[in-house]
Amino acid sequence: MYLRKTYSKKTGRTYLSIVQGYRNKEGKSKQKTVQKVGYLDELKKEYDDPIAHFTAVAAAMDKERQAAKSVTITIDMTSQVDRNNANRKNYGYIIFSKIYHELEIDIFLKNARRHENFIFNTDAIMRLLVYTRLLYPGSKRASVLNKKHFFDNFKFSLDDVYDALTHFDKVSGALQQHLHEMVTAHYGRDTDLVYYDVTNYYFEIDRQDDLRKKGPSKEHRKDPIVQMGLLLDKLGLPISYKLFPGNTHDSQTLMPVLTEVKKKFSIRRIITVADKGLNSGDNIAYSTVLGDGYIYSKSVRGASENFKQWVLDETGYRHLTDSYKLKSKLVPDAEINVTMKQIGKKKIKKKETVEQKWIVFYSEKYAARAKHKREEAIAKAVRMIENPAKYRRTFDYGAAGYIENLKIDKETGEIMNTEETLVLDTRKIEDEEKYDGYYAIVTSELDDADEHIIEMYRGLWRIEESFKVTKSVLGTRPVYLRTNEHINAHFLICFIALLIARIVEMRLGGKYTISKITETLQNVACSHLDQNLWLFDFADEVTDECNAVFGTDFGRKVMTLQEIKKNFGKTKRH
Repeated sequence: MYLRKTYSKKTGRTYLSIVQGYRNKEGKSKQKTVQKVGYLDELKKEYDDPIAHFTAVAAAMDKERQAAKSVTITIDMTSQVDRNNANRKNYGYIIFSKIYHELEIDIFLKNARRHENFIFNTDAIMRLLVYTRLLYPGSKRASVLNKKHFFDNFKFSLDDVYDALTHFDKVSGALQQHLHEMVTAHYGRDTDLVYYDVTNYYFEIDRQDDLRKKGPSKEHRKDPIVQMGLLLDKLGLPISYKLFPGNTHDSQTLMPVLTEVKKKFSIRRIITVADKGLNSGDNIAYSTVLGDGYIYSKSVRGASENFKQWVLDETGYRHLTDSYKLKSKLVPDAEINVTMKQIGKKKIKKKETVEQKWIVFYSEKYAARAKHKREEAIAKAVRMIENPAKYRRTFDYGAAGYIENLKIDKETGEIMNTEETLVLDTRKIEDEEKYDGYYAIVTSELDDADEHIIEMYRGLWRIEESFKVTKSVLGTRPVYLRTNEHINAHFLICFIALLIARIVEMRLGGKYTISKITETLQNVACSHLDQNLWLFDFADEVTDECNAVFGTDFGRKVMTLQEIKKNFGKTKRH
């Protein structure tokens, strides 16, 4: 508070009042009168120096106000909502702002745009796109419309966003490398062991192009897709990603990703953990030649007879519990098929031998799960046999696989008309039952303990969960962008959002899922109350944990705009 002197040219008199300065919700300086004092000429009759006296009074009142930490406001009960401005803003994204700036993404982007001739702020655009991806996932247009919900000053247009996407694609590789260095510096990243997997994302378009192609969709959709290979470290933090045309087989994506990562990130030896979709002779040979390692799951039902016999033979099993057993053996001459050359779509392969360790374990829990899943598929297969006309279209190849004489058009998914009688394939069912509960792994790590290898393999769930997070929480698909550059930039933004979310999840001790964290931070919002005051109305156990870990002040009921902006300013200090 301070003393304000208002001089009137009309009367030639000076009026004194005590006022309080504040900033409105747009950040503009405003004043409100706290106490009317009077005309200076009249006050001189009462006080020797009225200006000095009431300046001291104003200072004392301000000191008392700050000590009491309370304010008195007057609300006009007939006032209307200001429809031209955002009356409610998110505050929870202060956590994401802290990690974003901790990773120095802002510095990277400022340096990257030095030699560009555009005038828009790429850092501001990236921040908006990352924050909205985490809190309000949607299209780029929706992100621009949502910029009013943040306290950051986002001054750019939708056209600027699309132009920035082209720039983000250009610096994507360098930015991934920068993020790797920042994560290593702050969290001691270890890349001796990495997890790799592939998923795909669909586009609601009819025409294919060189990237968006029809392929085996994880969601059994007919839309064109892109394949994305994702690499995680042992902490579950993303390392790198790479896009591939939608018709690329999963196993063909690993070598390009590892080659790029080892070269850019200066990584010496990697042990790759992946599921059976990546378990190919070419990938094994590639790792062997480079001196890298691998831990791959292996299909028992699809294995050689020699492997199946070894799995079912009780000799060598160690029964760790009544419902769990395992065994292993070193195989000095395990055969793999390695591609020598490719003629058109035909690959010419040659048998090679490598030294491997085979591990197999049996779990009654896995056996019960496999039996239940198969019984559901068999029940549907029976319904299809009884009334095939009802199932003219199906993408449930699990159920269809138990029906003999069933013909399905691979292009359309339609059941084709044949004169042959549909019957249940009981031989296949009996054969599958023998292997319920068995899980096999092949690895290059010959001297590592079996239990440790199994433990490392089980960490693969993190990458599977990461894909679920990108598709559900972050709303990565469907993708509405058209050009390859914009598509890649979209996935870069999703990659950064996933990395930030994973870091927050990790720093909160893994107590809460990313879905729960983002839901909470979306609810940490405030409404404009009066002058520069904002009213909060949400807190839970996640905000309590954030306060303890990140030093935030979630749970306060009222804050001034100055306090809010000061808090955000702290997150941007390096």
